[in-house]
Amino acid sequence: MITVLIVDDQELVRLGLRALIENEDGMALAGEAADGLAGVALARRLRPDVVLLDIRMPGIDGIAALRRITAEPDLAAARVVMLTTFEHDEYVFDALRHGASGFLLKDTRPADLLRAVRAAVDGGTLMSPSVTRRVVREFVTKAPRPLKPHPRLGDLTGRERQILALVGEGLSNEEIAGRLVISPATARTHVSRTMNKLGARDRAQLVVFAFRAGLAD
Repeated sequence: MITVLIVDDQELVRLGLRALIENEDGMALAGEAADGLAGVALARRLRPDVVLLDIRMPGIDGIAALRRITAEPDLAAARVVMLTTFEHDEYVFDALRHGASGFLLKDTRPADLLRAVRAAVDGGTLMSPSVTRRVVREFVTKAPRPLKPHPRLGDLTGRERQILALVGEGLSNEEIAGRLVISPATARTHVSRTMNKLGARDRAQLVVFAFRAGLAD
């Protein structure tokens, strides 16, 4: 059973997400909160599998709440999915950089949101690769901070650097397999090893690392 914590200051949004989760087989609502501080407290107490966390909230915002959740050793297994109204939200890049598994638009179709929650638990990406690439590219190119390669980039084999670049292009495992003429299982293995070597929590962070290393544009 996948447990989901909803943290959003809009009651109507919480109501819709609650109904969606409670009516989905294999999922259960762990709890809900209307602000970041309460959300962090509930996450610590309930230890949900997935936290759906709004970016813009009163008190501490979603980014601050995210940093507190991902800093908790007891919540290392929890996946945090940021919720936002716009693809071009100025906080998206910081969310990915600080450990979010990805983000979803609030007008995401219910079926896609449910698939994203399941993908989070399985360690997959929480949005289509093309959306991941488009959003991360925008925030990396606009970021005032210099883009620096990951300090462990040199630990990757030539194949793993190639895999990282393809993930940065927005390719799925199946698309990577087709591009490199390998099996999808082999592609998944390469992606997993690359994540482990770079300490990435999920595929979304791999995309960030690819852009910061200049392997994707």
